[in-house]
Parts: sequence; C-alpha cells; structure tokens
Amino acid sequence: MTKLKELFSDTLVYGISSVLARFIGYLLVPLHTGVFDQDQYGVISLIFAAIALFNVLFTMGMESAYIRYGKDRDEAKSIFKTLQLFLLGTSGIFVLVIWMAQPLISPMIGLEPGDPILWMMLGILFFDTIAVVPFAELRLVRKSLSFAIIKTGNVLVNIGLNFYLILGLNYGIEAVFISNLAASLLTALATWLITLPMFAGTWNKELLKKTLFFGLPFVPAGFGHVINELMDRFFLKSMDPETVEVLYGPDYSPDDIVGIYSACYKLAVFMLLLVQMFRMAWQPFFMRQSEEESAPRTFSQTFSLFNFAAAVIFLSVALFAEQIVSIKVPFLDFYLVDEKFWGGLVIVPVLLLAYWFQGWYINFSAGIFISETTKRLPQITLIGAGITIIANLIMIPFFGMMGSALATLMSYSVMALLIYYYSTTAFSVPYKLVSGFGVMLLAAGFYYLKPTVINFGLSDLAASVLLLIAGLLSISLITYKTLVLSRES
Repeated sequence: MTKLKELFSDTLVYGISSVLARFIGYLLVPLHTGVFDQDQYGVISLIFAAIALFNVLFTMGMESAYIRYGKDRDEAKSIFKTLQLFLLGTSGIFVLVIWMAQPLISPMIGLEPGDPILWMMLGILFFDTIAVVPFAELRLVRKSLSFAIIKTGNVLVNIGLNFYLILGLNYGIEAVFISNLAASLLTALATWLITLPMFAGTWNKELLKKTLFFGLPFVPAGFGHVINELMDRFFLKSMDPETVEVLYGPDYSPDDIVGIYSACYKLAVFMLLLVQMFRMAWQPFFMRQSEEESAPRTFSQTFSLFNFAAAVIFLSVALFAEQIVSIKVPFLDFYLVDEKFWGGLVIVPVLLLAYWFQGWYINFSAGIFISETTKRLPQITLIGAGITIIANLIMIPFFGMMGSALATLMSYSVMALLIYYYSTTAFSVPYKLVSGFGVMLLAAGFYYLKPTVINFGLSDLAASVLLLIAGLLSISLITYKTLVLSRES
C-alpha cells in the first residue's frame, strides 16, 4: 500500500508539473499573436516544429534506455556517465552538421542562411539534449519535487524573458528564442548540478552498446509522433502562393497561413491537457489493476467516463471558440488570440476531435502494455505518420488549413482503431465502442447545428449556451446508460 501511495504521489507531481508547464506556456499565445504578424508567428511555429523533429535525433531514445537500465543502481553511475558523454559528443556533431547544412535547412523554416536564430535553435537542442538523462535520473530516484521545480522554473524563466524582451526592450521574434535558450541553459545546469555525483561512474563501451540497442528503436516512433503533431506546418509552408490566393485572398502568404493555423491550433490544448492528465494517472493505474478479475469491466467504464469528459471539453471549446479567443488578458491590451488570426477558428473543432481520438489511443493502450506487445506501438505510429503525410499532400491544395486539420483527425482516428484491435486481441476488454462513437458524433452534431439554431433568430452566444445544455444532457444520458449496462454485464 505504501508503494502505491508513493506511485500515486509521484504521478500527481509529474502530471501537475507537466500540465501546469504547458498551461503557463499558453500565456505566451496572446503576447505573440498580439505583437507579431501572421508570417512572423508562422516562422516561430516552423522553428519549434524543427526543434521537436531534431530533438528525436539528438536524444536517440536515451531517456527510455536510462530508465530501463539505470534502475540497476550498481551500474547506474557508469550508465549515467557513459550516456551523458555520448550525448554531449553526438549533440556537438549534430549541431555542426546542421549548421553546415543551413543553406538547405534555413529556407524551410523561414530563415535566411546565417541568421543568428538558427544558432539559438541549435543551442536549445543541445542544452535540452544534455538534460534528458539527468531528468530521467530524477524520476528513477523519485526526486519528483526537484523534477517539478526545474520543469516549472524553465517555463517561468521563458515567459518572464519573453515579456521583458518583447514588451520592455521591443525585440522581434529573436526574443522568443533568446528566452528559450536561456531557459534551456539554466535547466541543463540545474539538472547537472543535482546529478553531479552520478559522474563518479566510468565510461563503459559495452553498456553504451546495450543502451543504444534498446533506445534507437524509439527513434522511428519518435519521428512518427512528431510528424503527426507538427509536420503539417511544413506542408502549409510549401503551399503554392497561387493556391493561397485562391483559398484565402491576395493578402496572405504561405507563412501567414502557417501562423494562423498554429495560433488556432493552440485552442485544441484544452483537449490535449485532458489527455495528458488522463495519461499520467491511467498508465500506473491499469498496470496495478491488470491482475484483478474486474479489470476488463473497470477499463470499459473508464473509457465511457473519459468520453463524457472529452465531450464536455469539445462542446465547451468548439461552441465558445469565438468568445474564448476574444477574452482580454488582464493588464495587457491583448486578446487571448489576436483577431488577425481568427480566420482559422474553423479548424478548432476538427483538431479537438483529433485529440479526442488520441485519448482513445491512450485508453486502448492498456492491453498492449499488459500483454507486453509494445512492438506494435512504433508500427501504429508510423502508419499514422504515413497517413498524415499522404493526406496533407492530397488535401492542402484543395482545403488549405482545413486539409491539414482533417489529416490530423484521420491519422489519430486510424491509430486509435488500430491499437483498439491489437489491444483487445491481446487483452480482452468489453469497450463500448459504438457508444463511444455515438457520444462523439452527438457532440459534433450539436456543434454543427449552431448555424441552423442561429437562423431561428438566436444570438451566437445564446445558441451556444442552448446547444451546450442540450448536448450535455444528451451525452450524460448516454453515459449513464452505458455505465449501467457495463455494471450489469
């Protein structure tokens, strides 16, 4: 019981710190969208997408490898020192290679060759990489408070510098990357200082081979995940200017479309926060419950309750998106998302549905982990990445931003259904999938009824309130019946 309490405590700390960090980071959206033009915000989004993509290469799965082998405390110091020195060397090499390739890379992310921002991007990658293993060590030895303080401190430094450099010193987009670089540097120093005693180990070539053999298979899955999440920005960036003019008018460029898309994408963070909080609690929970006779029924009920929570988020955000973005930030003359980005709000419901399916993916992953058939996860992720690439290529020329949003929805829905198949084959759970689709379709239906309800003479706000109440009552009834049937089965 004590160990379970410790695990629950750690889960809360890691979960709250991660969610809090993402939520605090969202405070930068009104600042950036209020100060920068659409094309500038597009460049910022492209650079951070590139950072996420390169990060997979830089870290090479060593976080997972250290957690796997560092639990052997007799060898932990040697593994720690070996991996840190290895990542220090390989990161330096990758930095030089990318810098040499800047004539090719810079235009893809909206920069000119030689732009100092590229050096800042590489610095962020370098310092984030060398903090990966120390963070893994903090998790292994249950220094959860130190972990949370450093993670939250990173975000606070980043935000503070952003506001100071942009509002106080009138810096341009370089302020965003100076702030991130400073936060990454301080984070790396903090993690290294805390884990300094671990450098007492020795370099061990055999241990390195073992960790690389374990960690490198995570790289393709990592690339797949980043492609699903961020590659759409690069496809939008490469849109034909004539296509942009046809879809959005002569006043917009591909960089503008990337900026608008990325800003409106941020509204899907509400569903993403639900998914992340659920994931933090769900993974240790289902492993604890896996041996219980009632586990399949419990997992099925959890799925139904998750769908109810997701439906609440979907209806609340989708119906009131215009009201949400028009909220004025206290003490600042900024909307939550500046009005020059509101043309992309149409993608918000589609992206909320996409993250809803990601929540299904997390739900259904229980059987994969319990049955130890995790080799399916990279396969599913890469299939999702393939769908993302193909769907973006096909749909962007016709639908622009909506094409990218639909590609994301298609990818996550297929991934969710694939993992459902493999998971329930390995570990039988009576998920109420039809009911789940019913809740999702009902929620989407209430949203898309909004124009019809407005035509009856109601204001936008009144129509949203009416549909929210009707939607929640209907979904509550379906969820209640589903849970009753689950208890009786």
